[in-house]
Amino acid sequence: MGPLKQVERRSNMQTSRRSDRNESQTVLRACEVLKAFKSLGEELTLLEVMERAQLPKTTAFRLLRTLIHGGLLERVGAGVYRNRFGPVTGRRYRIGFATQGVTEFSQEVLRSIETVAARENVDLITVDNRYSAREALRNADFLIREGVDLVLEFQTYERVAPAIASKFLEAKTPVIAIEVPHPGATYFGANNYKAGVIAGKALGRWANDNWNGRVDRVVLMELPIAGSLLELRGTGFLHGLQSELPEIASASVVHLNGRGDFEQVQEMLRKYLRRARAKRTLVGTVNDICALAAVRVWEEFGAEKTCAVASQNATPEARAELRRLGTRLIGSVAYFPERYGNYVIPLALNLLRNKPVAPAVFVKHQFLTPKNVDLVYPLDTGAKLRRPRLNA
Repeated sequence: MGPLKQVERRSNMQTSRRSDRNESQTVLRACEVLKAFKSLGEELTLLEVMERAQLPKTTAFRLLRTLIHGGLLERVGAGVYRNRFGPVTGRRYRIGFATQGVTEFSQEVLRSIETVAARENVDLITVDNRYSAREALRNADFLIREGVDLVLEFQTYERVAPAIASKFLEAKTPVIAIEVPHPGATYFGANNYKAGVIAGKALGRWANDNWNGRVDRVVLMELPIAGSLLELRGTGFLHGLQSELPEIASASVVHLNGRGDFEQVQEMLRKYLRRARAKRTLVGTVNDICALAAVRVWEEFGAEKTCAVASQNATPEARAELRRLGTRLIGSVAYFPERYGNYVIPLALNLLRNKPVAPAVFVKHQFLTPKNVDLVYPLDTGAKLRRPRLNA
């Protein structure tokens, strides 16, 4: 090695030593603690922080306390810490979201997921299934070509679910199925049987209080295209109703197909009421569109006093109807789609990080009535009743 090279090497070593002296090892270790948290709001135990940051217990504990005082972390329990700062490092995940279509419910779900994805530093690639089985299949191919890390699949048709799931399975892309199960996918959505029981019990109690339990007919409005899982809403409804009105087992049950938009469902109900004589009828519906159509048609026939309706979803239109004086909509089971993102995105991140997750995660339900709707949804008080668009 020549004299010039030796001088250059000594200079580089001195520069390196000066750089090392200028660095704070404490700050570097604190950075490692922050890097241990992979997302905003993630909670870790002291042991998990030690393992991820490769730090001894005393050092990790001291740094955690310092970062809490600095406002970047917070202590949420004995030895449990939450990230308030957001991810420091780690690649951005790309998640595909095949949304159902333009129903109010699906739009609420979309807005919620978009909000949380942005907060969690996730790239969201959204496509619209347009309430179409063919479009859902095309969108699956598109998301596979995009190379997304995970897919949130929200489509209604049970018959194409196996084909869609097979495409993602072959591409080794994990799937979270929203509302309608897909083979091999993690399920997120309604506990349909329980939601049906809630509606049935509530309508049965109403019949006891207002009709002394005397009911002539039960109308069950279903959505067969959504498959067996959604049928559980009807099964649960009947079981809940019978638990409050045991004698209802002898009443006739009419099953109607609630497929279509608001006007189509109305026309179907008009044909039904032209054939059926007005009697005391309890109507259980698979969704709010069917419920609102039923309320309007019974009113058209001047027979509104002979019906009482319980519904599912508690959409803004249904909540507005619950506020209408004299409505025959007794209540609607809330699914809170505006909260879906708070559950779906963390569930997706856990799957991508190979953390254990349950095969099915259910939303929490609550029966909304004219008495409690303003307490549960105070911000939309006074909302105008809008005409529903597509069925969901």
